[in-house]
Amino acid sequence: MFITGTDTEIGKTWCTLAIIQYFKNQNLCVAGMKPIASGCYPTTNGLRNSDAEQILALTGLDLAYDIVNPYPFELPIAPHIAAQQINQDIELNVIINNYEQLKIQSDIVIVEGFGGWRVPINANLSLKDMVLAMKIPVVLVVGIRLGCINHALLTAEAIVQDGCHLIGWIANQIDANFVGQQAIDTISEYLSAPLLAQIPYLNNLDITILANKIIKFGKI
Repeated sequence: MFITGTDTEIGKTWCTLAIIQYFKNQNLCVAGMKPIASGCYPTTNGLRNSDAEQILALTGLDLAYDIVNPYPFELPIAPHIAAQQINQDIELNVIINNYEQLKIQSDIVIVEGFGGWRVPINANLSLKDMVLAMKIPVVLVVGIRLGCINHALLTAEAIVQDGCHLIGWIANQIDANFVGQQAIDTISEYLSAPLLAQIPYLNNLDITILANKIIKFGKI
C-alpha cells in the first residue's frame, strides 16, 4: 500500500504509522518503507531520516535501515535535486528490489511517498512510476486547510489518470483554525474512493489513537 499526499508536511508519516499500527492490530506482520527521503541527518552509520526510523521501529522487524530507506539525502529539498547536487542517481530497480524483499518478509508493506504525487524521482521518472512498478494501491492523505478541495481533487484525478488504484483517502486536520467539515464533505461527494479516516487537529499525537480513527479497509 502506497501513502501519498496533497503536499509535503500534511501528515503522511503519521498516517503511515497509524496504518502500520492498524494492520498490526489485525495480527498481521507489517513492513514499512520510505524509499526516498531528504532532510536527513548524519550519523556514524550514514545518513538517517527520522520518519524512516519511526517506521522501522514501529514494525518491529529486524531489518537493515538501508532496506527501508535506500536513498537518504541530507539537504531538505526535493530528492531529485538533492541527488543531482551530489551526482547520485536514484535508481528505480534498487527501490523495487528492496520492496520485493520486504514483501517476502511480511504480510503487507506500507510505503510512504515523498512530497506530492507529481514529484520527480530523476530526469525520466516520477513517483507514479514507482507505484506502477510496485503494483500497489494508493491511499491519499489530504491536509485539511484552505485550498484542500482543489488539492485533493486534482491529486486524486492524477492518481487515477496515471493508471493507479486509489483505494481511499484520509482527511487530516492540519490547521487548527480552519473549520474543515464542509470541505471534507465536498471532497467526499466528488471522490469515488472512500474516506478511510477523519483525523482532528491533535496537539499530542498518539499512534494508537490515530490507528483507531481508521475505518476498516476493504479488499486490498
